Amino acid sequence: MKITAIRAYQVDLPLKEGRYSWSNGNFVEVFDATVVEVQTDAGITGWGECCPLGSAYLPAYALGVRSGLAEIAPKVIGLDPRDLGQLNRHMDAVLRGHPYVKAAIDVACWDILGKATGLPVYQLLGGKARDDIALYRAISQIEPSAMAANVAGYRDEGYTKFQLKVGADADSDIARIRLCAAEMRPGDILVADANTGWTMHEAARVVNAVRDIDVYIEQPCPTYEECLTTRRRTALPFILDENIGNTRDLMRGIADGAMDVINLKISKVGGLTKARALRDLCMDAGIPMTIEDTWGGDIVTATIAHLAQSTPEEFGFSATDFNSYGTKDIATGAPKRVKGMMRASDAPGLGITPILSALGAPVLSV
Repeated sequence: MKITAIRAYQVDLPLKEGRYSWSNGNFVEVFDATVVEVQTDAGITGWGECCPLGSAYLPAYALGVRSGLAEIAPKVIGLDPRDLGQLNRHMDAVLRGHPYVKAAIDVACWDILGKATGLPVYQLLGGKARDDIALYRAISQIEPSAMAANVAGYRDEGYTKFQLKVGADADSDIARIRLCAAEMRPGDILVADANTGWTMHEAARVVNAVRDIDVYIEQPCPTYEECLTTRRRTALPFILDENIGNTRDLMRGIADGAMDVINLKISKVGGLTKARALRDLCMDAGIPMTIEDTWGGDIVTATIAHLAQSTPEEFGFSATDFNSYGTKDIATGAPKRVKGMMRASDAPGLGITPILSALGAPVLSV
């Protein structure tokens, strides 16, 4: 089997709540997603999706996805999409860095492999390890009391894990954490995610001020070294996200005892092939994961579900159902949230069928 053509589609994904805000005043109102179609000479087509969280979150942006695809797509024509290790080594050789550009191609090839074998992707990633995947709800950064008021509505949708977007000034963030903690019920989990928004002195103030609260502290500062310093100042459970981009980062964090949990974002690390490697290393080291991505629609949500479905529950800290945040469907067959849970499709591959009318005309054809 050989790759014969690659197409890319640009899709706007508006938000139900109008705006998603996080640290340092950053926000997005309409997400810019790129859907990738990989065609083969066997008549099997695979689909992937990449949707950066704007351009101020990671070294990634929507136009960069499509520019990178124009560079790399011609160089994977003729490869066997089922040889995922060779495919990824080749992509890394012909385009240095830019893992997010390669992610949707990698995911589309997993979709092809599943269809070719008649198996859902979760079976190829290790088999079904659990039936239901518990989801978290991100609470967009607004005034502290309004964030706390939103908890009840999200709980009515079935969520019991809540990720507060903090990373503003220390005083308002302390208020956000305390007010939202007061809304928690037994069994709920509260995470304060600063998304690199604090300086070390702000992080020190916050973790000291909330030391009596049952809350996880996530990615307080921009650099690994700053986060490690903050980690050593607090007994609160600690999550790293932006600083974990590959197996080298992860091994360093494990050796330093830098975190209790990581956020494993599939496109950030380059796709399912590399995400599986990080997932397996985390399990060997006893590190649970939130399995997710930067953002996306139905195809990203399906991809998350397959990796999460193949991850044992004790290592699956949480996952994300991004397609429930938006107003636009781009594929049928994608997981849908039910009482705060989702499941991957049992159909071959990712189990999704793109809605071609929602994708529009391709913006890239190779």
